[in-house]
Amino acid sequence: MSRSPQQEIDHLREELNRHNRLYYVENRSEISDLEFDKLLKRLQQLEEEHPEYDSPESPTRKVGGEPIEGFESVPHRVPMLSIDNVYDEGGVREFDERVRKLLEPNEPLEYTIEYKIDGVAIALSYERGKLTLGVTRGDGRTGDNITHNARTLRGVPLQLGGGEWPELLEVRGEAFIRNSDFAHLRKQQEEAGEQPFANPRNAAAGALKMLDPRECAARKIGFMAHGLGVVQGREPKAHTEFLKQISQWGIPTTHPVETAPTIDGILEKAQQMMEELHALDFEVDGLVIKVNSFEQRDRLGMTSKVPRWAIAYKWEKYEATTRIEEIHVQVGKTGTLTPVANLRPVEIAGTTVSRASLHNRDELQRLRVKIGDTVVVEKAGKIIPHVVRVEEHLRTGEERDFEFPQNCPECQTEVVQDEGGVYIRCPNPNCPAQLRETIRYFASRAAMDIEGLGIKLIEQLLANGLLNSIADIYRLKDRKEELLSLERMGEKSAENLLNGIEVSRTRPLWRLLAGLNIRHVGTRTAQILADQFGTIDALLEQSAETLSEVHEIGPIIAQAIHEYLHSPFGSAVLGELRALGLNFGEPVRKEKSEGKLAGKTIVVTGTLVQYKRQEIELLIHDLGGHPASSVSKNTDFVVAGENAGSKLEKARKLGVQVISEKEFSELIG
Repeated sequence: MSRSPQQEIDHLREELNRHNRLYYVENRSEISDLEFDKLLKRLQQLEEEHPEYDSPESPTRKVGGEPIEGFESVPHRVPMLSIDNVYDEGGVREFDERVRKLLEPNEPLEYTIEYKIDGVAIALSYERGKLTLGVTRGDGRTGDNITHNARTLRGVPLQLGGGEWPELLEVRGEAFIRNSDFAHLRKQQEEAGEQPFANPRNAAAGALKMLDPRECAARKIGFMAHGLGVVQGREPKAHTEFLKQISQWGIPTTHPVETAPTIDGILEKAQQMMEELHALDFEVDGLVIKVNSFEQRDRLGMTSKVPRWAIAYKWEKYEATTRIEEIHVQVGKTGTLTPVANLRPVEIAGTTVSRASLHNRDELQRLRVKIGDTVVVEKAGKIIPHVVRVEEHLRTGEERDFEFPQNCPECQTEVVQDEGGVYIRCPNPNCPAQLRETIRYFASRAAMDIEGLGIKLIEQLLANGLLNSIADIYRLKDRKEELLSLERMGEKSAENLLNGIEVSRTRPLWRLLAGLNIRHVGTRTAQILADQFGTIDALLEQSAETLSEVHEIGPIIAQAIHEYLHSPFGSAVLGELRALGLNFGEPVRKEKSEGKLAGKTIVVTGTLVQYKRQEIELLIHDLGGHPASSVSKNTDFVVAGENAGSKLEKARKLGVQVISEKEFSELIG
């Protein structure tokens, strides 16, 4: 049945709005950009042929209307204030202390944490569901009316979806240009003989101040809401509730937004989010931590300049431009195939960078990277350098496409993709690369801590057939003559190695669990499992459902543990290690009374000389103590290194004992 012109126009508008929502709000798509453009052009054609069906909320209006003569100043209904910045963990903890002092003692509190987008702050107002006003931040009290350009922002609805909107809704957020779009924009400028923009933020800021909205639309500026200005009607009770509600109405929101009831939990989330920077297609210059409850925010109030309920956890950003010389694929201990860019060496923040992970196949496709490309590499804070974008305008035509392998580069097994995930894996547990990386991790200080068994020696042992499994490590004592025939392996070195292997037999159970190469199981999860179940045999008796009920484990980790323990491969490994006499644990006792630090809660702060942070915390755990991340009245003592900051000050205020690194070493003998 054919549609009338009005029916087709209504249908196209509905479909285009739906696809906009899918892409900008739900971060997924059903059609390609080309198909979307075809739908948009068809709608434009029909609207030109039938002007009687014109609508100011049509998706075609987002490509820009008529130029305006100038900007008018508009006062903000509520000031758009900036927030305070901190640059280290100590500053975040001090923020938490200030917040808690202003609230009632022991009052429940929840924080949120989200990326701080490096864009242009603007406010968008909706009256009865229609976009009526867009204003820049300006001086915080007054901004420029940019409504003509705000209507062109990608993903911003001209008419809210759903229903039951407030009479007036003002959302605040960031206008920004995605890195992938910025790369295209610079290429277009280069081809037109223009000077390319320096960075995405400058390009977005310049576009919003243009008088012709068609020029602004051409720069493909996006928007993400992160705050509430004014609402008249049903008010949300919390930040997360607000973001969920406006997302349902079709407004793009900042993502992801994590929550935690403690500052320790927030700092853990912060570390995870910093490690995921590479997956973002937009610039960020930090993280924003906020009190979730709007009622608590009201009580906390603000100073003359900033709110007391939010803080920006920022870091220094360093960038450099270099060239990708080659791309190769590494196979990790769990079989993950990771593309790695070999870079022309470049100095960033005082260190020479010659390699950068490209993480996974999806990342390669998002960046549209080729061998020979000139790329921008960023190092933010302490994070490993990552490729931000390709400088497409500098391509010469000599660049080469990179084909992601269909087979493992080490064992030629056909690779598989994680169900519902982005990672490509080699499914062969006997893959030489997996064996090499598994043995390396098994012997590392994070697992069995076998002195003398480093990667160079592991590679020699593998090449000479002395290692074909983890269990073979403990058979080396019977092959000493073959050991001595290896390069740079003398009598003393061989004795030290074999002694180190022998000592590792009695390592605590959690170290063995950490070294087994079970997906998702690192040192923390291994410690939880050992503390909860005590022995391998007790673990073998658990179902995946029972494991998932353990605090901090969850269904995904539980399933991985259960599958490994009951797989033919895992069963064989455990059988061999049991026969070789490794420590499979002891039944759980209600109270842990052994160890020189038994029952002690210990905080480590500052820069240490003898230990790395992870090493000393693992040592505290092995000696029966509890390594904590924050100082409280329940802390037994603090180990303070050089440049100890707020934790040391808090310990002194609370009267908690403080000892030096040397005193700690003497204490544990």
